[in-house]
Amino acid sequence: MIKNIISGIKAYFGAFSLISKLKLWKYFVIPMIISLLTAVSVFASAYAFSDNIVNYITSIFPSWNNYSLLKTTFQIISGLIIIVIGLILYKHIIMALSAPFMSPVSEKIEAHLTGIPANSIRDTTFLEQLWRGLKVNGRNLLMELLLTLPILLLKLIPVINIFSTILLFLLQAYYAGFGNMDYTLERHFKYKESVLFVKKHRGLAVGNGIIFILFLFIPVFGVILVLPLSVTAATLKTVDALQLEKNSPHAT
Repeated sequence: MIKNIISGIKAYFGAFSLISKLKLWKYFVIPMIISLLTAVSVFASAYAFSDNIVNYITSIFPSWNNYSLLKTTFQIISGLIIIVIGLILYKHIIMALSAPFMSPVSEKIEAHLTGIPANSIRDTTFLEQLWRGLKVNGRNLLMELLLTLPILLLKLIPVINIFSTILLFLLQAYYAGFGNMDYTLERHFKYKESVLFVKKHRGLAVGNGIIFILFLFIPVFGVILVLPLSVTAATLKTVDALQLEKNSPHAT
């Protein structure tokens, strides 16, 4: 697990040069725009919504205004919840909408690595890629929200809340990596088979997703470059994993 996480992280080091070598930057223009506009929309809405929550609660319990520590604690917790939900929504929205643009990029990288011509594995249309992206990320969004809510509740417990932060970060990373890996997997597996493949290689997903999430904390440039680099890195490791399984003596 740890080895695969490190491997997923290391894949980023060769991503930028590979994109330039294969002249793939032009394919990322629209996804970059989608990412930037989505980030602005989601986080602007989240920021405004967080103020509304605090104002609403204090209107119900006006006495809270007399307890600065209690009010500040609630503001921090509600702000954190808004940020987490904002991150979840952001990454699944951009991954779903960018699927028709990221799948061809993944395909070209796989063709470069394996020597197998593009479109020879399984050719899918723009709408099929978009539907696959919506289906996968819709499922992941639901699962992530269901798992996130109890983890956020753990933050109310002293000491344990430290570990819950780490767990929350790894959960976010896993589903980010999942989405990036599926741009390659959609050519090889059906939806349910892809879910099983990612679970088997969850370390690669987490490693890829860790850098994905960290990129989002880089102002402006983070949301612009996160998709090109994360998708390229994920493709490199996903193709490796597929080749290893194919060459495995236990493969059928």
